[in-house]
Amino acid sequence: MKPGSSSPDATVPAPAAIHRPRPAFSADQRSVLYDDRPFLRRLDAFDWLFALAMVAGAGFVLSRYHAYMNDYDKLVLACSGPAFVVLGWRWKPVRLLIAGIAALSLFAIQLYQGDLARADSTFFLKYFLSSQSAILCMSTLFVLATLFYWIGLLSRSESGGAIGTKLTWAAVLMGFVGMMARWYESYLIGADVGHIPISNLYEVFVLFCLITALFYLYYEQHYNTRSLGAFVLLVIGAAVGFLTWYSITRDAQQIQPLVPALQSWWMKIHVPANFIGYGSFALSAMVGVAYLLKERGVLGDRLPALDVLDDVMYKSIAVGFGFFTIATILGALWAAQAWGGYWSWDPKETWALIVWLNYAAWLHMRLMKGLRGHVAARWALAGLLITTFAFLGVNMFLSGLHSYGRL
Repeated sequence: MKPGSSSPDATVPAPAAIHRPRPAFSADQRSVLYDDRPFLRRLDAFDWLFALAMVAGAGFVLSRYHAYMNDYDKLVLACSGPAFVVLGWRWKPVRLLIAGIAALSLFAIQLYQGDLARADSTFFLKYFLSSQSAILCMSTLFVLATLFYWIGLLSRSESGGAIGTKLTWAAVLMGFVGMMARWYESYLIGADVGHIPISNLYEVFVLFCLITALFYLYYEQHYNTRSLGAFVLLVIGAAVGFLTWYSITRDAQQIQPLVPALQSWWMKIHVPANFIGYGSFALSAMVGVAYLLKERGVLGDRLPALDVLDDVMYKSIAVGFGFFTIATILGALWAAQAWGGYWSWDPKETWALIVWLNYAAWLHMRLMKGLRGHVAARWALAGLLITTFAFLGVNMFLSGLHSYGRL
């Protein structure tokens, strides 16, 4: 039985001899994929210019803003430079994004001139580049991207999907600029208030949107398909909806000082790793929705092949599980420092364990038992419900050591 078959018996392992169709790659992608030269030999002058620009940019940031950094921040900057260089070499479209974030963020910082009040009086800050304005632009662009992705899918319009892709890239750009501006604004409020903007539900929802969108954009290019954007952008749109409600009803966009439990460098690595996991799990669930629809003949001729959908789902869960595992370990180390113990069965910790066990079981069944097809898709979708409760439901309905994250 081939993987992706519409037969109910979809958990039967696929024989190794069965041929799996490759995604349709562009000529440029094929030239990279099938180039057997060592990786460094494949780099051209533009690749090295990009690397030089990244090193120069990191040096500029260090020389200009070192007073705002502790030793850990400087170490992160030193490591992030080479990491972004490799990312730009491996995934070239992200270069323009990195350059745009740097240029617009530095422009915004210059416009502030050390005065937070200028956010309400300077045109570009007021309407585009202050944290609240940029994040509002991000939210609007994500909603428009969702609309155009669906127009492209339902009408079989290449231009509709292409516009959706461009709007998604623009939304990611504005979201990161908003986060950078928010980081700087926190220091303008006070040196004791300044912190990386990943400390509360408002900030991590923005982070979730950006990470999920970036992973989707990578898979969109890798598999040369835009039809999944209509599904993945739905979960991002839901996050944008929550973000809007949360801002209006709770004034959540206001920058607040960190509570004592969050005044730790562990937060800067634990939270991003956690949300790479959350974003990947959410993406896999929406791909699972697309799989179930295609299997039943709904939009069947407009979605990628079942094998491709199954592969995206598996890779998303595998990547998310790896980062979520790292985040859980980091969280235990942080707990030992903050509360004197690695594990306390706090509701947040307990539900994080449930999420981890759920995806560990999914991967075990995939690798050991050949889990595929509609069972895997349903499980991935159920995993989104579990992850959502761990992410948001615990904050709404339960209390514990993580009560600083309550709604």
